[in-house]
Amino acid sequence: MANASVLVIENDADVTKHVLEILQFLDLPVSHFHAQGAWLEVLDVKEAPYMVLLGNCGSAKSLLETFRQIKIADPYSPIVLLVDDERPLTIDKNIESGSLGKINLPLRRSALDSALQKVETYRENRHQGASPRSTELFRNLVGSSKGIQRVRDMIEMVARSDANVLIVGDSGTGKEVIARHVHHHSPRRSKPFVPLNCGAIPPDLLESELFGHEKGAFTGAIQTRQGRFEMADGGTLFLDEIGDMSLSMQIKLLRVLQERNFERVGSNKTISVDVRIIAATHVNLEEAISAGRFREDLFYRLNVFPIDTPPLRQRTEDLPLLVNDLVERLNHEGRGSIRLTPQCIESLSSYSWPGNVRELANLIERLSILYPDGIVDIQDLPDKYRPVDIGGKVDNVRPRAVTPGAEIDASHLPRIGLDLKEHLTQIESQLIRQALDESDWVVAHAAKRLQMGRTTLVEKMRKLNLQRHDEVSSL
Repeated sequence: MANASVLVIENDADVTKHVLEILQFLDLPVSHFHAQGAWLEVLDVKEAPYMVLLGNCGSAKSLLETFRQIKIADPYSPIVLLVDDERPLTIDKNIESGSLGKINLPLRRSALDSALQKVETYRENRHQGASPRSTELFRNLVGSSKGIQRVRDMIEMVARSDANVLIVGDSGTGKEVIARHVHHHSPRRSKPFVPLNCGAIPPDLLESELFGHEKGAFTGAIQTRQGRFEMADGGTLFLDEIGDMSLSMQIKLLRVLQERNFERVGSNKTISVDVRIIAATHVNLEEAISAGRFREDLFYRLNVFPIDTPPLRQRTEDLPLLVNDLVERLNHEGRGSIRLTPQCIESLSSYSWPGNVRELANLIERLSILYPDGIVDIQDLPDKYRPVDIGGKVDNVRPRAVTPGAEIDASHLPRIGLDLKEHLTQIESQLIRQALDESDWVVAHAAKRLQMGRTTLVEKMRKLNLQRHDEVSSL
């Protein structure tokens, strides 16, 4: 089971038999379960399934709940839907956008091959994103929503050309990340990627930043200095917040884009460069043109291939993936790890995220400081991230219900004091034993009740020396 390549979740026995015959004919290892079965055990292992085929779960509500449980257990699980026209079922939009596609039944070899190819591409992208070498490069460009898939498709289309790219979108959506992807997948990847935030440089210094200057060209120019164009020769120059550039600098930039050469400040020597330009802005440049704040000719020079980055509020189905990615990066950087409960994720999904992925990253970092190596629930979130009406605004969101053993009263501190560490260990031990007893000592089921990984629970059981009572008595 731990090495299964395909996990099939399907309630219809005839469909299950048909699908298994095809998969086994192709020599694909497979595990199959009903929606109410113990399929979570398959996901909670070191070697996760290659893909999940998700079919009939009894009802649309059960299908959505199963889909959510898969994403919570393993946000990166590639899910392909099994669709049967003879049993039409309304599929939630979150499932459609969060899955890699559909396969119509009866299952055909060509459709399965196509799905396997999508899964392979998805897994390759995830593998690249998880590699230590590319941690910074691939951060934030994770998700399976239609919006982020469209961005990936456009990156693939434009990367190998030398066309100028204009990335537009709200602040915090990851425009520089997209620019780095374009550069990384282009023939220029071995050459420099040079970023410059045009809005962060005072207008009177921006010319020197872009083109460089000669010694003595102005007060403070104590030595000759290369500009960003020279630094990026052969590679890519990323001009962030291009909409904040002054009109006078826009004219000079336009000349460089047309002529492919320039002079340093204080010099009359022409320097030729081979640079690809990727620009980005959160400003509506067409409105800025109408208002006289941006040159129309420069806009058309930059807007050869536009890429629109979707705000986080339009792809909240990617939240589990993004949270998991951010937690992994913090853990990789040695800054601790946290775990967000499903109810906490649901609550965050109802928030509008005006600061987009950058705001989410800041929140996760803050929570990792407040609750190092802990579990974060709704009441642990800052007020603005909590639903106004827990029972109405966010479905299935409820406060954490903890029922400690009757012999421990955590609401009163004894007058003589207590050993807090020992007290918490005792509470933890009692709750774990309670979950194990109620799950008939099936560790995977107990781990689910405690909202933790199976391997984490096994390690805690070892440290706390927890054993089943009948096992102890038989020793």
